[in-house]
Amino acid sequence: MIGRLFYLAAGAVIGGYAVHRVNRARRALTPGGIAERVEGQVTEYRSALRELNEDLARAVREQEEELLRRYAPGRRALPGAGEDPEAS
Repeated sequence: MIGRLFYLAAGAVIGGYAVHRVNRARRALTPGGIAERVEGQVTEYRSALRELNEDLARAVREQEEELLRRYAPGRRALPGAGEDPEAS
């Protein structure tokens, strides 16, 4: 008797999980689900590009400062070099 109850409970759990997965897959394939997925990816790419842009700008500023120190010792910074690029 206990064995039958165990299999009944296990079947109910597995069935509920299968229904949950099917509903989730079905929602993901609707136009709204696809739009959400694409929007999430675009947001990730946008933030990655923003980070890349910030890193490149920082590297360029550091390189410019190094060149100024090396070849123009009288000048300490380029005009606008101390400004925060996000403040503009």
